[in-house]
Amino acid sequence: MRVILTKRHPLPHWLQIMIPVAAIIVTLILAAIPILFAGGDLKLSYITLFKGALGTRYNILETCVKACPLILTGLAVAFAFRSKFWNIGAEGQLMAGAITAAAIGIYTPAEVPAVVLLPVILFLGFLAGGAWAFLPAFLKMRMKIDDVVTTLILNYVMLHFMGFLLFGPMQQPGSSWPRSAAIVDNAHLPILLVRSRFHLGILIALTMVFIIWFINEKTVLGYQTKAVGVNPTASFFGGINNTKVIFLTALISGGLAGLAGVSEVCAIHFHLLMDVSPGYGYSGIPIAMLGRLHPVGTALSAFFFSVIIVGAQSMSRMTGVPVYIAELIQGMALIVMLIALLMTEYRVKVVRD
Repeated sequence: MRVILTKRHPLPHWLQIMIPVAAIIVTLILAAIPILFAGGDLKLSYITLFKGALGTRYNILETCVKACPLILTGLAVAFAFRSKFWNIGAEGQLMAGAITAAAIGIYTPAEVPAVVLLPVILFLGFLAGGAWAFLPAFLKMRMKIDDVVTTLILNYVMLHFMGFLLFGPMQQPGSSWPRSAAIVDNAHLPILLVRSRFHLGILIALTMVFIIWFINEKTVLGYQTKAVGVNPTASFFGGINNTKVIFLTALISGGLAGLAGVSEVCAIHFHLLMDVSPGYGYSGIPIAMLGRLHPVGTALSAFFFSVIIVGAQSMSRMTGVPVYIAELIQGMALIVMLIALLMTEYRVKVVRD
């Protein structure tokens, strides 16, 4: 007796949209188990979870602020996975963008106007993240080294490089903490709404959602990335330069993650810190999967994750449930979504030998 998987016919478009929604509902139902084990009141926990993220103007805007880097890292992963470039390195690429933004913001003269400085920081931050993703893409295509391994390892390389900088040449003078000096005021991303931290980076992230959608649906590169992802051998014999497509994919994917690092330095922290990212790059993986690798779905998924992260803090204060429940819910969402995709795309058959 053995178990085999057979491909199902494609589901209707409306049903494909409902799969992530159903996955979120199932995740919230399953999350009730650890909440109850932690001694929390289930009704109060969920009320404070969503009220803490969406209950007031301030909370909604804070949820949007938290969603900004999640959207960008989710897009980075989704765009890469579309062509089967398994980019697990968005965390390191985010750090590359953050280091670049901090270095430019610290060492640029204060007299340089923001209208000149900010585009330079955004472009070079994008380029830094893209360059860090290009390395594993090169190793994959030229030396046949597994991209999952290289992208993951490079996260730690970049983390230790950032530690070297923050305990060395970029450390704030007179400080024993691993943090840099402050960036100049003209390197700050503008705040768009008064009495909030709602900054320009959020609009940049939403613009990137549209740009990635446009690339995927309306350009030759979008067609090529999908073709390479579906069948690289067929795409090669169809005249597509697979190596070029993977290189471009890596540059764009890493660049998106680099922009997440820029937004955190130039809009939130205004310094380079060791904990500039609490794992945004890794969160991009379940976000992209929950969004089914679609740019709009990824953005909505990132907002849901942001609601959970922000709301978990209020839930913890009001009910005593550990704030780490947010990470548990994220992990549950990924598992549930993967199971849902498996069951909707394949039939499970038991065959008797």
